[in-house]
Amino acid sequence: MARRPLPRILKRGGASITRGREVARTAADSATDVLRPLIAITRGLRLLAVAGRQRWAATPKERRGSRLFLVAACLTAVALLPHGPVLAVIAVMGAAAWKGRDRTPARTGPDEAGEARLRTLYEALVPYFSVADDPAPLFAHGGDWERPFGDYAFDGDGRLARLRVTYPAWFTDGESEARTRIEQVVHAKSGRGREYRFVWDEEANRLAMTVLGPLPTTIAAQRFVTAPGETVLGFTDPGAVGRTVPVQDGDANHDASPVVWRTGPRSAEPHLLAVGTPGSGTTTLLRSIALQALRDGDVLIVDGGGSGEYGSLAGREGVLAVECGLAGALATLEWAAHETERRLIDANRERQAGRPAAGSSGRPLWILLDRPSVLGHLAAADGRPDPQDLLQVPLRHGRAAGVTVVLADQFDAVDGLPDAVLTHTPARVVLGAAAREQVAAVLGAEPHTTPVPGVPAGRGYARLGAGEVLRLQVPATPDPYDEAAGEADRRAVLALLPERTAGQAAPEAAGDGGDALDERDAFRAPEPAVAES
Repeated sequence: MARRPLPRILKRGGASITRGREVARTAADSATDVLRPLIAITRGLRLLAVAGRQRWAATPKERRGSRLFLVAACLTAVALLPHGPVLAVIAVMGAAAWKGRDRTPARTGPDEAGEARLRTLYEALVPYFSVADDPAPLFAHGGDWERPFGDYAFDGDGRLARLRVTYPAWFTDGESEARTRIEQVVHAKSGRGREYRFVWDEEANRLAMTVLGPLPTTIAAQRFVTAPGETVLGFTDPGAVGRTVPVQDGDANHDASPVVWRTGPRSAEPHLLAVGTPGSGTTTLLRSIALQALRDGDVLIVDGGGSGEYGSLAGREGVLAVECGLAGALATLEWAAHETERRLIDANRERQAGRPAAGSSGRPLWILLDRPSVLGHLAAADGRPDPQDLLQVPLRHGRAAGVTVVLADQFDAVDGLPDAVLTHTPARVVLGAAAREQVAAVLGAEPHTTPVPGVPAGRGYARLGAGEVLRLQVPATPDPYDEAAGEADRRAVLALLPERTAGQAAPEAAGDGGDALDERDAFRAPEPAVAES
């Protein structure tokens, strides 16, 4: 017997059948949403009818006559009242709607996977939050995890995104080692690869854990809305600081939370020290600061690494010098020390004459040093003084003279920094992947977040004086002559560069129809003359 072929719709119409099922399912869901009130009323009428029948069946036979007479009298009274039948129908519909409402209890606790995660974390914290002679322990093996845990939330992957832990009052939450152990346990059991923020409430014996999202890395260098003497170091978490600034992030505009560093005669943090790992973005930070400082000040740059990252600034208006060699750096910093003394003398004369000393020092002077430790090694090998020793006068008296020093170096050079640098740089920045101990050694306080294994360039922490340690993401400010950088970021930096001084030619920008002319050495500014003391 020959086999009959399948219908064409079953052989070629699989996709059509699937789409038809989806359309039918969508239509059914929509109809259910629209008819939900009618469904509730119908269910309520059925439940009322069932309840009435059960009540009638439970009524003894000798009382049914009186019940019928009472119901008939009520119906007659309702019929004789004005608008009585309408009001009766409305009352019955309302009772049916209330009776037929969806009373499915909403699930308030975690699901099975979330409960298993909380149970595992609870058992992992038992050795740290329990003692043998505690009469009413919050943490015990096999205990109730709902007592110490609260305000928990999970992300789309089922991992903890927020948690509040209540711990015993005897726990030594004032010791950093004990707190670090608890943070490590919570971090490991909640999922690695994310950044966590821990807030210890020692008064209430509570620990709040929150998962932090990544900071935006697409904000490029631009004209930030700041007052004179304010410099945007980067951006931090929303709500971490008390202000926002409008920024252009790609093609969109929004408000971001900046880390603003204030300099000037009334600043409590007149100078800044940035420390990082190779490739962490310290040079990008100095370049960003230089572009902002050139709006109303003069800049001296000492590139100890000699990488030529500041070649685009050489020969620009306001850039007094860009030095890479030892001799030029010594001459430039010696001139800066004499210039600081001159500004102090002029300010003192103005005060003695009874005039304000605000304008006696002229434009603010910024001294930017990138990896000066390299020049220090060269100077020691050549028997010359360390260029960092010439920073004592600008560091000690720079705030009154309108001189600001910004120094960037790597972690292996922190121990060799002079005491004047470590003493007079209360504004600190740490960039790159670093351990908590390294961050605490530079900033003077441990961050409230856990370090992540991989961080983008320009990502780190900042602390201004005795303030809170803030997460930081430096704006993308690459070398405009670096062809490996993004085209949009390079153009943003070129748009912020001042005009070149007379007699300096402008090289072509990368991406303008050809390769960039790498003429950084040709645009080295002349060395400033050393002022007489």
